Amino acid sequence: MPRSDGSWAARYAGEAVRVVSLLPSATEIVAELDCLELLVGRSEECDWPAAVRNLPVVSRARVDTASLSSREVDDVVREAVSGGRSLYAVDEGVLDELRPDLVLTQDLCAVCAVASGELCALDVPTLSVDPRTLEEIAVSVERVGEALGVAERGRDRAARIRDEIEAVRGATRGLARPRVFVAEWVDPPYAPGHWIPELVDVAGGENVLGTAGEHSLPVDWDAVRAAQPDLLVLAPCGYASERAAREPFPTDVAPRVVAVDANAYYARPAPRVVEGARQLAHLMHPAEVADPGVPGIELTPAVSAARIPVYARGTRRTAIRPRS
Repeated sequence: MPRSDGSWAARYAGEAVRVVSLLPSATEIVAELDCLELLVGRSEECDWPAAVRNLPVVSRARVDTASLSSREVDDVVREAVSGGRSLYAVDEGVLDELRPDLVLTQDLCAVCAVASGELCALDVPTLSVDPRTLEEIAVSVERVGEALGVAERGRDRAARIRDEIEAVRGATRGLARPRVFVAEWVDPPYAPGHWIPELVDVAGGENVLGTAGEHSLPVDWDAVRAAQPDLLVLAPCGYASERAAREPFPTDVAPRVVAVDANAYYARPAPRVVEGARQLAHLMHPAEVADPGVPGIELTPAVSAARIPVYARGTRRTAIRPRS
């Protein structure tokens, strides 16, 4: 299967390149590089920026997770992965009609998008974007920029990501570091992996459970309690803050609980993870880091309501009693 490299852009130099993105984060990167005019198709999950929603859909999830509980979603995913079945369907007819010169996809997570191996039979040039760390997110921006023939633009945007991350780190350096558990899935709970533990560190917290650069892993709430987090962040992959706020969690895990928009600012390895870092930093250090204004809902267990401060614009305080 051909992969994009430095020679790919040269191969299509001077031509109108046609790109299909089957990965939401890659679609966001294309937009950040001001190359949306090259996109001719997308996955069903590619929803930002809003303009891409008008593009033909090339791949869809085989299961409508919107109608399932989180526990049911986890069961379906486990069954499919253990049986070697893909969670996504590629519409080969639409892909053939679009005649892409390049398809952007991934091999990092079977749950997140179509893997490049699933396109082998179609003989379509692919670029697999598989970052596991914050630095690799920046590198992926450079790689996509190079593939699209805007290498300098890609390097500039990647440099900005690095600078913005370091600015958040600098703002929280030397401060007390609250213990934080970021739940990448809530029912059952999953400890964070890949770049999420790094976001906590950059934001001035101490990540509990989970390892940077590694896959997220299932845990239980007893293990989370034993880790004694000061802050529980509900960040289920693919969920906005409103859906995350409806997830069941025990009331006695942490004195502070916040539901965030993981779909936009945490789970996708794209430039907007910087806003996730800023939000985490503001939640832990509101006097030192301004509220970035991204969606968040503070959930207030009745047993500890008096201990939870009121935050400003982006994180809305609400008295929601979680289920035990």
